Amino acid sequence: MVSRRLALLGLFGALSCAPQPEVGTEIVYVASPPPAPRVEVSAPAPATDMAWMSGHWRWVGGNYVWIPGQWVEVAAGYSAWVPGRWIHTRRGWYFIEGHWR
Repeated sequence: MVSRRLALLGLFGALSCAPQPEVGTEIVYVASPPPAPRVEVSAPAPATDMAWMSGHWRWVGGNYVWIPGQWVEVAAGYSAWVPGRWIHTRRGWYFIEGHWR
C-alpha cells in the first residue's frame, strides 16, 4: 500500500515537472510520436545578429509536416534561440514552441 502511494506521488511529480505551453496556447495532443528530426545543413550566418532556428515537425491536418529551419534576426535584448520540442505525457505528445532567452 505504501509503495503504491509512493509510486503515485512519483507519477504526479513527474507529470507536474513536464514543461508547460505558454498561457493562452491551445494544446493539441497527438497519439503518435513525431518522426526523427531531419538533418539540416545551414550556410554560415548571413550576419552576426542572426540565429539559426532549426527545423521541427508540426502537427497539421492530422499529419506531421516538416517546418524547415531558417536564419532569423536575434530579438532585441536576447542572445539565443531555444528550440521547440515535443513532450510526451500520458495524454499523448504535444509541442512546446521555441523561445528567446
